[in-house]
Amino acid sequence: MEGQSINLNHCQICEEFRQDGIYVLTTFICKSCEREIVNTSPDDEQYQYYVDRMKLRRLQNQTMS
Repeated sequence: MEGQSINLNHCQICEEFRQDGIYVLTTFICKSCEREIVNTSPDDEQYQYYVDRMKLRRLQNQTMS
């Protein structure tokens, strides 16, 4: 592993730096949060939290443009 760099991305949901995950447009979501989102019903309060976190990223990108 010497000489190899590990690419970490900042998860918009949990705010942790993770190696594995997905991008939804410009928002990185780690595997753990992705699993939580997929297993959360849209009727659940927690689902709205995830939506709000992703909206926050979108708003941040718009103000930077």
